[in-house]
Amino acid sequence: MNHPVIIVGAGLSGLRAASLLTEQGIKCRVQDARDRIGGRVLSIPVPNRPDLGKFDLGPTWFWPQNETHIANLVKELNLETFEQYKEGEILIERFQIKPPERCVLKENSDEKWVRLTGGVQSLIDALAETFPSEIVELETRVKRIQLNEAGEITVEADQVDGQTKVITADAVILALPPRLVARHIEFSPSLPPNLMADIVKKPTWMAGQAKVVAVYDRPFWRELGLSGFVLSSVGPLQEIYDASPIKGSGALFGFFGMPAEAREKMGQDKILKLVADQLVKLFGSEAKNAKAILYKDWSSDSETAVEEDISPLKNYQSYGQPPVGGVWEKKIIFAGTETNSQSSGHLEGALQSAEQAVDKIINLTNKPFTTGL
Repeated sequence: MNHPVIIVGAGLSGLRAASLLTEQGIKCRVQDARDRIGGRVLSIPVPNRPDLGKFDLGPTWFWPQNETHIANLVKELNLETFEQYKEGEILIERFQIKPPERCVLKENSDEKWVRLTGGVQSLIDALAETFPSEIVELETRVKRIQLNEAGEITVEADQVDGQTKVITADAVILALPPRLVARHIEFSPSLPPNLMADIVKKPTWMAGQAKVVAVYDRPFWRELGLSGFVLSSVGPLQEIYDASPIKGSGALFGFFGMPAEAREKMGQDKILKLVADQLVKLFGSEAKNAKAILYKDWSSDSETAVEEDISPLKNYQSYGQPPVGGVWEKKIIFAGTETNSQSSGHLEGALQSAEQAVDKIINLTNKPFTTGL
C-alpha cells in the first residue's frame, strides 16, 4: 500500500484495528472528533477523589466463557480482571408506596460476568500503547470522503483550529456508529441507495440510554446481605448493580427505565434527586452518604447519538455488515459493534468487527493475517 489506511473513530473497534494494522506493518492513522480516545467506553473518577477508583459510564462487563476475542485480548495485554459481585439477596421493587421485596436469585453457576480493574478504559489505554501515539488525531472530524476515477481516496477532516486536513488513503475503516456516518460524512460519489438505507436503519447501541453511578466509601449493602442487584418497575432506575472496585470504595450503578425524551424534559438535577431518593428507599439511610453521583446521558452526546436514536432500541435484526458494493467496494470498510451480527452490542462485537475489517485490508495486500492471539 502506498498510502495509509484511515480509521475514522477512536473507540474500541478503531483502536483494535490500528493495533492489528501496526502489528502487520501497514501504515494507518486514526481520526476522531472527540477530545479523548474510547468512544462509548467511558471510565471516570470522582472529581477530586481519584482514590475511590474509576467507574464505568459505558460498557462494564464481558463474559469470557462465550466471548473469546475479548478474553484472549485481555490476557494478551496482561489486564487484571475480577468477577462481578453477586453474593447475597436481590431486591424487587414493584410498588412506589411499598418497600422492596428481598429474594434469592438462582444463578447459572457457570456464567461469569467479568469486569476490568480500573474500568473498561484500562483496555482502551492498553490498546493505545500497542502503536505510536502520533497516529491518533483527536478533535479531527471527518466530513468528506472522495474517490476519484483513478481509485484514489481523499479524506477531508475539520480540525479544532478551524483548518481542514486533507489526506490521501488507500482504504478507510469507518469505526463509528453507522448512523453517524450517514448523518455527518459526505461521500463523492454518493453511497449506493441500498447502503445508505441499511446504515440509517442500524440503531446506535446504547445511544438512547443513560447510566448513573453512586459512589460510597464502602459497599455497605453487602453488610446487609444484599448483592446490590435490583429490579424495579417504578424507577427511575429499572436495573441496579454493584459497581464497586475489587477493593476499597463501594458503588452502585443503574440503567434508567424512563425514555430519553422524558429525561431531557425533566433535567439532570431532578433526575439525580429521584435517583438519590430511590437508593435511600432501597438501601436505607446510609445511601444518603454518596461521595458523588456520576451521570452520563448518551442520548445527548452528539458524537454518539442522532435524533433517530432517541426511540427505544428495537431493530436488533438490522445489525451486521452493511452491503458495500459498486465503486466503494474494497475502499470503505465498516467496523463497530453494530456491524457485527454475532456479538452486536457487546465489546466482543466491537473487537470481532475490527478483526474482520483488518482481514479485508490484509486481503487487499495479499499478506497472511495473524492476530498474535
